[in-house]
Amino acid sequence: MKRRSFLLAAIGVAAGAWWLRPADRGRGGHDGYFAGLSEALKREGLARPTLVVDLDRLDANIAATTRAMKPREFRVVAKSLPAAALLDYVMQRAGTRRLMVFHQPFLNAVAAAHPGTDLLLGKPMPAAAAHRFYEHLQPGDFDPTRQVQWLIDSPERLRQYRELAEALDTKLTINVEIDVGLRRGGMKQPADLVRLLAVIDQDPRLRFGGLMGYDAHAALPETLNLRAREFEQVEARYRGFLQAWREHAGGRGEEELVLNAAGSPTYRMWDGIDGLANELAVGSGLVKPLDFDIDTLTEHVPALFIGSPVLKVEEGLELPAIDLGPLHQLWDPNRARTFFVYGGYWKAEPVSPRGLATHPVYGRSTNQEMLNGSRQVELAVDDTVFFRPTQSEFVMLQFGPIAAVRAGRVVDFWEPLPQIA
Repeated sequence: MKRRSFLLAAIGVAAGAWWLRPADRGRGGHDGYFAGLSEALKREGLARPTLVVDLDRLDANIAATTRAMKPREFRVVAKSLPAAALLDYVMQRAGTRRLMVFHQPFLNAVAAAHPGTDLLLGKPMPAAAAHRFYEHLQPGDFDPTRQVQWLIDSPERLRQYRELAEALDTKLTINVEIDVGLRRGGMKQPADLVRLLAVIDQDPRLRFGGLMGYDAHAALPETLNLRAREFEQVEARYRGFLQAWREHAGGRGEEELVLNAAGSPTYRMWDGIDGLANELAVGSGLVKPLDFDIDTLTEHVPALFIGSPVLKVEEGLELPAIDLGPLHQLWDPNRARTFFVYGGYWKAEPVSPRGLATHPVYGRSTNQEMLNGSRQVELAVDDTVFFRPTQSEFVMLQFGPIAAVRAGRVVDFWEPLPQIA
């Protein structure tokens, strides 16, 4: 009886383990949307990894953003949409000329390509980088004394910019980074801001332009009311800094200040809050990469994809120096077929056809990425696999010209911004 009980238990465990094996995630080939994107790339002869921006989806995201943002001004985050033509497209659709810039070569490129823009730095640049901007600034209509606000996060950084203004014999507009809870630098307390304002007041080459308080951390889970409680603190902190400026300046000139807040995860949370930020920054939410699949962006749709040709197709799965025979696919049906694509190891995940995944043992490759799928995945050599980037800012710089697609056809190619200037 003991032996029989043992055997029955063993059979039960084995059966239970078998039922716990991964389910088949394959769902055939591309759906209608991705089949259309695939045909669009093939018509252009783009047999290489290509970054695609869907303009119809981008338009919908811009419209959703502008509706939710009113009456505040819209500042477009350039690092998240790093192509001059793409930025121009978004600014025209959104009815704004305000950009937030995070990289000195981008700053020079934007000043040259869009001389009518209003630029706010999104991080405190080394004074040497600011100096290089002036060295490489092309002659033209762009006036940095009026159109650039340099971000300052500390007394030391302000000292460096005072010396820069003196060395260049120019005037600089200073925007001050305030810590509204992200804990990534900036003024910690309103008293710190007042001391900085006193230094700015003393130098005729410096002008105070406003405040920047980034609050992405506030997009917390709604569990236990965490999000609402933290955003109340964000609002209170921002209000404390603004009140400190009001008392320092006697309330004069507030209508001229740039009071920047938010980001893609939090811009909708500012709805209904009066008397604080007069502009909100959004970038990544306009193309909605994978990391932005969050509940505050449910009205936005993915508009950014990577298309890469399939180079090789093999039945089964073979790993170097490890021969497991059919065990892989017996346990996991999603390892029944192997595909190698052109390029890979991007900050991205395969999304079409459904059911593709990398292998944790085989590893990653920037040259020929290996993907596995079940027998339900319909892919042949020279077909296209589509990936969805997890972010936009770095990924969009890796592929050369970006394919702008509308209604299933490539309508333009947009060069990414230069990374050297």
